[in-house]
Amino acid sequence: MDERPIGVFDSGLGGLTAVRELRRLLPGEDIVYFGDTGRVPYGGRSADTIVKYARQDVAFLRTFDLKAIVIACGTVSTTALDVLTAENPIPVLGVVAPAARAAARATRNGRIGLIGTQASIRSGAYERLIHRENPGAQVLARACPLFVPLVENGRFRRGDVVIETVAAEYLAPLREAGVDTLVLGCTHYPLLEGVISACMGPEVTLINAGAEGARAVAGMLEQSDALSPSAGPGRYRYFVSDRQEDFSHLASIFLGWDVTESVGQVDISQY
Repeated sequence: MDERPIGVFDSGLGGLTAVRELRRLLPGEDIVYFGDTGRVPYGGRSADTIVKYARQDVAFLRTFDLKAIVIACGTVSTTALDVLTAENPIPVLGVVAPAARAAARATRNGRIGLIGTQASIRSGAYERLIHRENPGAQVLARACPLFVPLVENGRFRRGDVVIETVAAEYLAPLREAGVDTLVLGCTHYPLLEGVISACMGPEVTLINAGAEGARAVAGMLEQSDALSPSAGPGRYRYFVSDRQEDFSHLASIFLGWDVTESVGQVDISQY
């Protein structure tokens, strides 16, 4: 048993989709969340910059006595997971490997679509992990650089002509290729599930990277006997690197419950 909290971070608010699943699976766990809202999105940055930002995010979270850190960001998971794992004495888990495994097992026709940030697609990490699990799978990858800023600005609902137009353009080649499974390779994308599903059709299975990552964390903590002994609900603390004013409203949408806790602002450049 381990009463220490779980640290979770993302470039912005997308990682809250992983927190939502963590709460469902592990309601008694305390969670410290950091969203680097001042530097979102990470997807168009160089690998060196992403590693630098990820190290700073982890350094801030390590000011708390954590039992594990979840990289609830596809971009960081594809680019900096090995570095962060090597540099930290506590478990550091990403969302990419669990999502890749789920997609490799879910496909029926062997054609898997992948959408993510430019950095995630450029890394080739999803493809390598999918082929390790399912060598015969064909992976069709598509970078969707406008999705994150649109989601961060609340443009993710069906009926919004902007997000529907962008999604239709991004997803058309994957739909035409006949993929039967689509990896939502960024934790912001689950907010777009309705829009994406409408574009792809009901026969396409959507793989939520944040949810798959949360399930992997829950399994790891259970196997290592590190679950919280608390019988009550966990405590949540939220921090951002930019304005706090809009966080509670948008975070409530991502999480599916009202965020009433105060939100701290962090000068992440100090870490």
